[in-house]
Amino acid sequence: MKKDLHPSNYREVAFKDMSNDEIFITRSTVAAKETIEIDGKEYPLVKLEITSSSHPFFTGKQKLVDTAGRVDKFRNRYGNRMKK
Repeated sequence: MKKDLHPSNYREVAFKDMSNDEIFITRSTVAAKETIEIDGKEYPLVKLEITSSSHPFFTGKQKLVDTAGRVDKFRNRYGNRMKK
């Protein structure tokens, strides 16, 4: 590794997903005002509203919102072409 490549404040940081209380630890330079103790070690804590563990796209719970019925109109119009 090259010397002095990373900033001086590059350290392990705990990120907490506030919607499901999942915590993951990674290295970052983000500024954190709070700390948390995990397994006897203290980490800077960054609170997040949404992460990949709670985002509907990544959890498979995403719902298609179609208020105008555009998807149904498209399927009615062009859906039969794939069956040929």
